[in-house]
Amino acid sequence: MNSAPADPAPTVPVLVRLDFDTTAPRFSTALSHLDNAATAELDRAGIDRLLRELVRIRASQLNGCSYCVDLHTTDALTAGENARRLAAVAVWRESPVFTARERAALALTESITRAAETHVPDADWRVASAVFSPEELGALVSLIVVINAWNAVGVSTRTWTVSL
Repeated sequence: MNSAPADPAPTVPVLVRLDFDTTAPRFSTALSHLDNAATAELDRAGIDRLLRELVRIRASQLNGCSYCVDLHTTDALTAGENARRLAAVAVWRESPVFTARERAALALTESITRAAETHVPDADWRVASAVFSPEELGALVSLIVVINAWNAVGVSTRTWTVSL
């Protein structure tokens, strides 16, 4: 019996549907400015970089944006996050590795990302407001709105792809 390792799964190229940065440059630039404004709010409110990346990753997972999941997972690792916690983001409710603040931020991320379905329930807002100040909540909402905008562009146009 041959115990040679199996060949890795073949990679499937993701074809770019639209070069969004070229075809809608003013909007792309405006979205970048909006992202910078959200980052300034996060800085002003003192929201930790690792929490920011967890939020970005979770929204991107929900939206199916592989580029953003890859980008923000890499950013989180660079910022010092550990692989065990990153692997648990998709199942954060069942995982013991997240703090109360992280859980509240992830729940709020899910509610806002799925706003058409959830209408952001009062219960999720109450949990978040119990551990975040109004300034922190404003910064988190800004971050969640921006990552969802990036995801919408990325998923619809596939303008940015993951390179191996």
